[in-house]
Amino acid sequence: MMPPRVSFDAETLLFLALSFLAIIVCSSDGPQLAVAQSSNNNSATTIPVNVGVIVDLETWVGKMGLSCVNLSISNFYSSNPSYKTRLILNVRDSKEEEVAAAAAALDLIKNKQVHAIIGPQSSVQADFIIDLGNKSHVPIISFSATSPFLSSIRSPYFIRAAQNDSSQVNAISAVVQAFGWREAVLIYVDNEFGEGIIPSLTDALEEVNTRVPYRSLIPPLATDNQIGQELYKLMTMQTRVFIVHMLPTLGSRLFAKAKEAGMMGRGYVWILTSGITDLLNSVDSSVVANSMQGVLGIKTYIPDTRNLDNFVVQWKKKFQQENPSVLSPRLNIFGYYAYDAARALAMAVEEMGTVNFSFEILNTLTDATDLDTIGVSQNGEKLLQELANITFMGLTGNFSLVDGQLESLVFQIVNINGNAARGIGFWTLKNGLLRDLNPFDTSKYSTSKSNLGTIIWPGDSTSVPKGWEFPTTGKSLKILVPVKDGFNQFVTVTYDPTTNTSQVTGYCIDIFRAVIEKLPYALTYELIPFALPNGSSAGSYNDMIDQVYYQNYDAVVGDTTILANRSLYVDFTLPYTESGVAMLVPYKDNKSKNAWVFLKPLTWDLWLTIGCFFVFIALVVWILEHRINEDFRGPATHQVGTSLWFSFSTMVFAQSERAFSNLTRFVLIVWVFVVLILTQSYTASLSSLLVVQNSQPTIADVYQLLNSGERVGYLYGTFVHEMLKQMKFDDYRLVSYKSVEECDVLLSKGSSKGGIAAAIDEVPNIKLVLSQYCNKYIMIPTFKTAGFGFVFPKGSPLVPDISRAILNVTEGPNMTKIEKAWFTSETNCLDSTPSISSNSLGLDSFWGLFLIAGVVAVLALLIHMVMFVKRNWHVISSSSASLRQKIVALGRRFYERDINSHTFREGRFRDRSMDDGIHEHAAVEISENTNFPLSPSSNSSQINNVLTNEQGTPSAEQGLPNHVDEGCHKIASNVELTNVTKRGTCLDNLRC
Repeated sequence: MMPPRVSFDAETLLFLALSFLAIIVCSSDGPQLAVAQSSNNNSATTIPVNVGVIVDLETWVGKMGLSCVNLSISNFYSSNPSYKTRLILNVRDSKEEEVAAAAAALDLIKNKQVHAIIGPQSSVQADFIIDLGNKSHVPIISFSATSPFLSSIRSPYFIRAAQNDSSQVNAISAVVQAFGWREAVLIYVDNEFGEGIIPSLTDALEEVNTRVPYRSLIPPLATDNQIGQELYKLMTMQTRVFIVHMLPTLGSRLFAKAKEAGMMGRGYVWILTSGITDLLNSVDSSVVANSMQGVLGIKTYIPDTRNLDNFVVQWKKKFQQENPSVLSPRLNIFGYYAYDAARALAMAVEEMGTVNFSFEILNTLTDATDLDTIGVSQNGEKLLQELANITFMGLTGNFSLVDGQLESLVFQIVNINGNAARGIGFWTLKNGLLRDLNPFDTSKYSTSKSNLGTIIWPGDSTSVPKGWEFPTTGKSLKILVPVKDGFNQFVTVTYDPTTNTSQVTGYCIDIFRAVIEKLPYALTYELIPFALPNGSSAGSYNDMIDQVYYQNYDAVVGDTTILANRSLYVDFTLPYTESGVAMLVPYKDNKSKNAWVFLKPLTWDLWLTIGCFFVFIALVVWILEHRINEDFRGPATHQVGTSLWFSFSTMVFAQSERAFSNLTRFVLIVWVFVVLILTQSYTASLSSLLVVQNSQPTIADVYQLLNSGERVGYLYGTFVHEMLKQMKFDDYRLVSYKSVEECDVLLSKGSSKGGIAAAIDEVPNIKLVLSQYCNKYIMIPTFKTAGFGFVFPKGSPLVPDISRAILNVTEGPNMTKIEKAWFTSETNCLDSTPSISSNSLGLDSFWGLFLIAGVVAVLALLIHMVMFVKRNWHVISSSSASLRQKIVALGRRFYERDINSHTFREGRFRDRSMDDGIHEHAAVEISENTNFPLSPSSNSSQINNVLTNEQGTPSAEQGLPNHVDEGCHKIASNVELTNVTKRGTCLDNLRC
């Protein structure tokens, strides 16, 4: 929580008390540098513009910044001698004090009437001066104040010619995300500079699922003892990822103490913001080499250009001339920012032209304060607009102000090894982490650690630290396990009174041990039963979880259900069992069988449709076959019976009649397929229905149970009791049980005899009961809840690792072995959870089949009728009878045999060939035994024509007397039986 900012009125009182003394000090003792960048021959034609410079001349950054500003102005006007304006620099020393910086700004605005101020150096000083700039319309251009708190709507005249600290937070979070660290501690200086980045950095870490469990504030003037105490506090925590945001002076002391405390060894992760990495060359090299090895850092990226190299050479030469005592001056990024800021200001002033640079005094009262009489710059707003429009290629890249500050697009990721920081990659706003910068890279945003170079971590290690450790060496996890009377397959606690120790076993314990073995690091733990001194349970599951919340224990393992309402203060791992709450109820006593159950597999509309189609197919087959097939001829009742028999017998494929028509065969192919589908579906549905009738539960669902008023059972100590009360079950109806055997006894009694009508419990417990009593009970799924899991304190770094290990165990072969060891079925039960519903098959499932069969049958009928009419068209066209007579004649012909059919032609040919031999033999026998010789001209065809007409019936109209029949019978009676047997009966062959 940030301290409240001092109001402008409070600052006014402070200025009134100290401004007079500060102005005297600045004007008498402080350096007065007035640099007029103009040549002698142009002095009369140039317009001088007063500009203030406020720096800490006692610091290296202040000296370097002032030197770079002077060099920038000198180079700018020497390369542009024709420009009409010249900046006059008025320098003030802030002496590293906020009040002195504010007093210097007040002096520059009131007495020198400067139109812009370059500086101040620090964010804290800038916070004091910004209000003066707003009041006087004088732009404040800082090249080193980077706190995000300074960029707000209340500071329109503040220009940050540097990068905002918050612009690097996404680069930091990308590095944290790349290595999968879930927690990070923020260490920062307790002032405006340190606090400015914290809100945006915390948000960026939370976006990548990284939690900030603690914020460590270091006072700006902290002693070594204070720093050491804070570091030892961090050592007692589990988190080992530290993000440091402070300036190099305090940072070097922090790392020296961290080295002494042993916090720069293996397992630790240190990440620096640009506040230290950008100024790393100002840190004592011995501190870097001894106390900062393996540290990661985010550094502002500065492209290496020829212009930058030339500037560095020029600046070193000029600085050593002015400061001969400094043997090896070293530039940093703030010197580059200062150079570019002065150049941008000179360009903006020149763009304004030859305007009247003046101040307007708003209050001339004699009793007015200094703040009331500082005046307002008449061209401040225009100068602000010109600065916003200035763009050029500066020392640090493209100089362009966006919302009053430099735009930040690229940061370099560095790793400190030896005496310097080694680049291992880059971060860009567009592409994330990159190994090398490529201006044409169009890849997506990446946070992969493979895009970074080799990293040497603290302790000279190349292994990625996991980001957390137990705070004390050798500490074991204190893990609670539940103590129960029943369901011992999940957790069993055996107490040994002789040794006063407890042995914990069970399915859940084996799962936990297998998970621990899957972790990539060693983890010691101690299983502690949640029990009273007498060995009984010390409370419910909720009481046990509360022990973790109050940090009395590190975890809870066993058959612990993952509860959503507990997630506010504890964390659960991934569940390792089937989830859900189910209801266990007995089977119905279904001794009486339904005599009409065979009708239930199909709905009545489907039965009716099937019957209609059987009749329809029978009619179609008769129409297609009766003219050419003797099996479908005869009396009307015979034809109807045969047709229906043929259609219905397709159900069992027992039809004995042959089909001669190809159209009939085509129809039957489709119809047999439909019948096959129907019979198979009926068989399956009937089988399912018969099984279901024997597996009906006494209670169908929990709502029926709620309305029935019967008693309900639940496992003692679980959350199910509260769940049932929330469902409006009365307390007197709730009965607890503690073991599988007790649950069976209660269910067997029933609610009317002091037992229960149903048991509601978690699915793993229900399945354990069914493994022993599946012949008596059935499980009905009720609610979807989470399964068994392990409980840890909120934010525990073990949770993601344990969850990943649970996945490895549950998907591997060990899971099957553990289940077989603890849940071997004691009976040869089949599936103990059969379906409790069986719907009858309806017409909507088969109407497509009937449609196909019907279309095929109708199409065959149409083809047959067209062919019949075409063959018998002469009956209609040649006769002079009426239309009715023609239709009747056509109908009679349709009912008669089709003599021209190949089926009848083949039969007559076969009869004739047999008749020739029989007639010849019969004639010989007749001539031998009678006085009636046969005429030589007689032949079999004549006899056949005489004895039969077209319809195969005897006829007297063919000229054969009746006595021929009598003679035929007499002759036939004298034929020997053996001859008749060998050659056929005369009556059959001669059709007597």
